[in-house]
Amino acid sequence: MTPEEKLYYDARARVFKALAHPTRLWIAERLAVEECSVYSLVEPLGADFSTVSRHLSVLKEAGLVIDEKRGKQVFYRLRVPCILNFMNCVEDVIKNRIREQSGWVEKRG
Repeated sequence: MTPEEKLYYDARARVFKALAHPTRLWIAERLAVEECSVYSLVEPLGADFSTVSRHLSVLKEAGLVIDEKRGKQVFYRLRVPCILNFMNCVEDVIKNRIREQSGWVEKRG
């Protein structure tokens, strides 16, 4: 792997790492529907302000979200909403895995 390729794959991995947390994945899916402030995410997540803010910071550092300050609040939205299109593929992986595991159980039983 060349140094340029390494940088490219490192950047890709940062995006996946940012989404590889259930809370951040939920936030990203919510931001695909509408922009949100930290305050509007606290209650549905059942988390405190600093925790939600930290998750948004990880998503922002990975280049997944952008923010806009309006008065005292900061609103977040997905920078590129198509990032979640790969979730259809993830769903297929999950379905195939369940199908394979249920077939394995049936064969053993």
